[in-house]
Formats: sequence, C-alpha cells, structure tokens
Amino acid sequence: MITLLASIAGFITSIIPEFFKFLMDKSDKKHELEIMDRQIELQKQTIDAKLQEIRGCVDIAETKALYTTFKSGIFWTDALNASVRPVLAYCFFLLYGAIKYLQFKSIATVGNELEIIEILWTVDDQAIFAGIISFYFGQRAMRRRYGIRR
Repeated sequence: MITLLASIAGFITSIIPEFFKFLMDKSDKKHELEIMDRQIELQKQTIDAKLQEIRGCVDIAETKALYTTFKSGIFWTDALNASVRPVLAYCFFLLYGAIKYLQFKSIATVGNELEIIEILWTVDDQAIFAGIISFYFGQRAMRRRYGIRR
C-alpha cells in the first residue's frame, strides 16, 4: 500500500514542475503581448505626432509661399502692395465713423442719451465690431501658436 501511495505521490510531484513551467510560460507570453501592445500604441502616437508636425510644416510653408508672392524687390511696389489692406480698412473705418456721426447729428435732438445709444449701437454694429476684433486678435493668436512671422 505504501508502495502504491509512494508511486502516486512521485507521479503527481513529477507533474508539479511542469505545471509551474506552463503557468510561467503563459504569464511570459501574456507579458510579451502587453509589451507588444504598448509598442504598437507608442508607434501610433509617434506616427500621429509626425503627421501633425508635417501638417504644421505644410501650413507654414504654404503661408510663407503666399507671402513671398507679395515681394517684388521694387520698394514702391512692395510698399503699395503692403498698404492696400490697411488703407482699405482705415477708409472703411472712417466711412463708418462718418455715417455714425451723421446719424448722431440727425437724432441728437430726439431724446436722451440712452435712446440715442440704442439707436446708434445696434446688433449689426456689435456683430461688425466683434468680427473685426476677432479677426485681428485671432490672426495674432494663430501666428503665435504656429510661430509664423511676417
């Protein structure tokens, strides 16, 4: 009987190292899969970062190419070309101010200051003002964000 028990115990104990080896192998393979998943994720992030960098470089190159077309090398031509937008903006601002002044003069005798302000400063005026300010400050913020210099 003891011989039979010893044989069974010897057989079972001979399986235990193989069982631990199987568990260790399974754990190692799981660990290797996790490492590969992390490497794949890191590669994806690296590729995404490179794509973002390429897109930024393309945008900067496009902007530089657009601005280089404005330079002819002739001083007065470049000065005239560079002054078109500001001169137009100032002219429209002066025209807008003149119209508002004429409106003020025509209704100045109608009522009190609050009524005059409500007539002169309408929702349309607010939208125009907000659009212009947003454009200029937004343009400045984008240039700072992407490091574009003129």
